[in-house]
Amino acid sequence: MEIQDGMPHPGRMFLSIVVPCCNEQEGLREFHRQMTAAARALCGQRFELILVDDGSTDNTWKLINELSAEDRNVVAVRLARNHGHQLALTAGLSTVRGDLVLVIDADLQDPPELLGPMHDLMVREEADVVYGMRRSRAGESRFKRRSAQAFYRLLAHITRVNIPVDTGDFRLMSRRISDQVVQMPEHDRFIRGMVAWLGYKQVAYEYDRNPRFAGTTKYPLTKMIGFAADALISFSMVPLRIATYTGALLTTVLTFVGIAAVIGWILSGTVPGWTSLTLLVVMISSVQLLVLGLIGEYVGRIYIQSKHRPLFLISHIHRRARLPGSYPHDPAGSDPADSRDDIEKVQFKTLLAHSGPDKRSQVFDEISR
Repeated sequence: MEIQDGMPHPGRMFLSIVVPCCNEQEGLREFHRQMTAAARALCGQRFELILVDDGSTDNTWKLINELSAEDRNVVAVRLARNHGHQLALTAGLSTVRGDLVLVIDADLQDPPELLGPMHDLMVREEADVVYGMRRSRAGESRFKRRSAQAFYRLLAHITRVNIPVDTGDFRLMSRRISDQVVQMPEHDRFIRGMVAWLGYKQVAYEYDRNPRFAGTTKYPLTKMIGFAADALISFSMVPLRIATYTGALLTTVLTFVGIAAVIGWILSGTVPGWTSLTLLVVMISSVQLLVLGLIGEYVGRIYIQSKHRPLFLISHIHRRARLPGSYPHDPAGSDPADSRDDIEKVQFKTLLAHSGPDKRSQVFDEISR
């Protein structure tokens, strides 16, 4: 369905920037400086920078609040606990108000200044999604680069969804894509795959990834393995089919082994090879446990999903209003009157423990009054 709307919308939010943050205090101010500069170059003051604190244990939340107090474009969102990167990103997407949504991390590996070129490509190609495709990955170990390349190519071969290789969550997308991602109910999320599953027109923007500006990676080897498992299980039935094919192969082999044993017993009265028989039993038991483990991964996700718990809980949202007058971060020569048409009419709002689409509508209805 295509809807064309050529009517102007005075004061309407043009861009929402969603940034999951977990222990990012060292580089957050520099990220804010670069990101807001890129956003103002594209759309002036018609943007919001949504910083989502995913249960940080350092001063990230304090710093986010400071930025929110200094810059009226900053929206401070705090989750009730650490939910993980993908759910923190989903929480941020549930609060957006812009017509376009940029997803980016706070570590400055993905350059904020690419916002303008990505928007130009989106307009030129009339696309719903422009995703960043990594041409190079500076500052990462050879093992991580090789393992990432192998993972994305394996995923591309075993799924029916065309998930682009060498991409992350860094992307610019339309509001309808963002809203549909939020409405998807699965708990173990692989958002770059979910966006690809939605379809619409999606185009790649190639870029060179920077080294991390400050701090350490939040994806050690154990989390990377878990993330890869979520992606494979969420988007492919091949692991289950491998278990089926392995079981069929073993059944065939053991059928011939049994026939040979019976023939040997008839001809000689004894069946030699107790050592090989023991090894065969151990091998079969190992395969059975592996197959049960694969089935358990799928069943476990079904069990967690069947509880229908909220994907996340938001404990605080701090959103500054746009009232007449200049602010420290306003560019020189900007018209303070532009703020009178903004959607918000309250100076400051703190919202507690809201999650999900129904609550989101209730929250923003309250803000708009």
